[in-house]
Amino acid sequence: MPLLGGIRPPIVVLCVLILALAGLTAKVLGPGEDMVAPKAVLSSQQYFAEDGAIALRASIDERVTDLERTATALSSGRPVKPAHILTDLGRTYQKWTGTTVLDLESGEVLAARGESIPLAWLDKDVLTGELALTPRMVRLETGDVRLMTMAVLDWKDRPQQLLIASSGLSVPAINLGPFRTMAVVAEDGEVLGTAGFERAEALNSDQERQELAFLQKQMSLLSDRAAVRTEQHPVRAKEPGSRGYPGVSGSLVGGEYNGRVATAGYASLASSNPEEKQSVAAGLGLTVVALLPVVQEQTGEQGRELYGLAAAGVLVLLGLLAVCVLWVTVQRPLLRLFLESRRLARGDLLRPVTVPRWGEPARIGAALERLRRQLGGTGAAGGNGNGDGDGDRGVDGGLGASGAALRGRIRVGGRGPLALTAALLLVWCVPVGLLLNRTDGSVSVPTTMVNDQRDRTDLIADRLRRALNEAQADLVSTSRLIGADEGENENENENEGKGEGEGKNGGDGASESGGDAEGTTGRLLQEALEKHTRYQALYLVDADGEVRARAGAEPHAWSRGEGLPLVRVSGKGGKEPVIQAGAPVPGREGSTLVGEIRVEFLNSLLARPGLGEVRVLDSAGLTIAASDGFLAFEELDREALTDLVRAAGVRVGAGPVENGLLVREGNSVTVAAAAPFSGGGVTADIGWTVVSWQDAERFQIAPYEREDRSVLAGMLGLAAIILSLGWIYLVVVRPLRALAAGAEKLADGDLKTVLYPRYQDEVGAVVRSLELLRQQAQAHRHNQARRPAEPGPSVGGR
Repeated sequence: MPLLGGIRPPIVVLCVLILALAGLTAKVLGPGEDMVAPKAVLSSQQYFAEDGAIALRASIDERVTDLERTATALSSGRPVKPAHILTDLGRTYQKWTGTTVLDLESGEVLAARGESIPLAWLDKDVLTGELALTPRMVRLETGDVRLMTMAVLDWKDRPQQLLIASSGLSVPAINLGPFRTMAVVAEDGEVLGTAGFERAEALNSDQERQELAFLQKQMSLLSDRAAVRTEQHPVRAKEPGSRGYPGVSGSLVGGEYNGRVATAGYASLASSNPEEKQSVAAGLGLTVVALLPVVQEQTGEQGRELYGLAAAGVLVLLGLLAVCVLWVTVQRPLLRLFLESRRLARGDLLRPVTVPRWGEPARIGAALERLRRQLGGTGAAGGNGNGDGDGDRGVDGGLGASGAALRGRIRVGGRGPLALTAALLLVWCVPVGLLLNRTDGSVSVPTTMVNDQRDRTDLIADRLRRALNEAQADLVSTSRLIGADEGENENENENEGKGEGEGKNGGDGASESGGDAEGTTGRLLQEALEKHTRYQALYLVDADGEVRARAGAEPHAWSRGEGLPLVRVSGKGGKEPVIQAGAPVPGREGSTLVGEIRVEFLNSLLARPGLGEVRVLDSAGLTIAASDGFLAFEELDREALTDLVRAAGVRVGAGPVENGLLVREGNSVTVAAAAPFSGGGVTADIGWTVVSWQDAERFQIAPYEREDRSVLAGMLGLAAIILSLGWIYLVVVRPLRALAAGAEKLADGDLKTVLYPRYQDEVGAVVRSLELLRQQAQAHRHNQARRPAEPGPSVGGR
């Protein structure tokens, strides 16, 4: 017999799988790993650090882009005084701590605003070469580190000027919660800026000061560890096949103080899409570290090892019982048939065949007994030249009164033992997979998860608010260029009118100048649209509401009226919301530059792992953007979320505040949060709210992990049943059914059908023996047919 053939290998495999599953059950259903904090808390800190890194990268890249765009726009127009440049720059963008205009030829400072910028770091390498004018980190005399951004102002027939802007290296002003701190770390592990430690002045007790000193020390130690980890390549830092944040990120666990453990998440600054656009901030080698002390987890799983051992013991007992059923009902009868058929094929016809009690083995055994009687001459041979016989009468007569009882028993086929075996194993799989360790609405969720959901939602709201403010600020910058071009064209028009005099020629000159002005505006809009992917359309609207110049998609109407915000939503009743931002054009009464912001751009800002579904609602509570699919201006379908949004919009103190909530409905637990727009900029008071929610079962906390392990154990048991019993059915039961039909036909007298063994196992051996018996029966019939034709002996007499 081949090693993998027959009935023995699948039964052995079933035994091995049951023992392996029992060992796995004893381990995974027993006590979990001793962890100082739940995995969900550590993952949440990692996500928080990634959010901070994304916000910092976007902030730095926007600063560089804004400064370069401003310098390019100024260089393309008429020369402007340095003092006016810095004044307009500070009025448009409130993001730099200091600005300076420097004459590159003489090195003289032409104008300065804000904090003093040291110039000792300026050298040849900064201004020339492949890395010329790239942002630099410079340490001030006070010890603070500033990021220096540079751009060249180049006018014809004038010396080049260098525009320098300095900004702090700190995470954007976001809500970190009452206990979290965040730091920006350099490549060598040096902490360049922190947020969250400012409450040190408000501490009143020595214990609070000691805890703060402990956290500051932990921040320094964990920052060093994070800087070392972020040195590796992002692809090698992740598990094979994993996706998500494009940079290097992870979580760390620090020391313990007063029952609380320092946990931290870290993330290196990385480009949002390195294949399409390189990020200046990503090349600075910065890392964001988010530190949060959490209460040390008490596992509370003493004695849970008994659960795993009990479940494993029950599985072993049921497995042994199932194997015994297979051995008694399938393996032993098949092996007995194999021995009996081989004995008959060798010519031993004296001893009756031991017929199994039921199933296909009983049918085959009965056919073997009938063949033995036919070959031995003790039963009704039956049959004629066509192979038809009276085998039924022969076997009934040979087996006596038990023949009828045998036929009643053999109706139970070989699928019955398999069904019984599967039922025995399912008695364990179904309760373990569907009933054991089930959770309900009373599951305990760490408070940290609710707070993190709230704080991360506020971070998304702040990021979205800043993006809209940046979009409107870009429109302001472009509108000033349009106003300057219009003024220049008007001066040229006046000069042409004076030169040509009144009349027809003067009118033609004015008309041509107007056309040139609109052409110049169209080119400016097209250039701005190509540089900023956040817009789907840019157009200039005059005082009468008519579009004078446009670029991109078809424009929508721009409403006018007192009190309307510069960033607004329209298009209700359409397929998608229309989000517009406007900026008045200086020098043109009633003219407005309008930009339509793509909804896909807002959706991309909302999609973050570990935050669930995120939506942006307008002041009426209607959806205008979402991380997943949504219908334009649809309402929230859960009353608890609607109430949460209303509660978040209530003004408390200076304004509305973010809020988190744990919603228990039936057996489900949902963590939700809402954060209204707050802060500075034109979008601070538009009434938008960001709301997020996710099922708590996604969290890696002990109750849900135990439930997942139980389901996994049940599914593995089901897989073992399908594999082993399916193997037995395909290799043994189904061939036995075909063999039983062939054996009965042979016993009935069908000696013409040749029996071919298809398997090299016990079933195949029985088929070969039956083929030998068929050949013997065929020879026996030929011998009986020739005896009457032979002449008898002559009788003597007179």
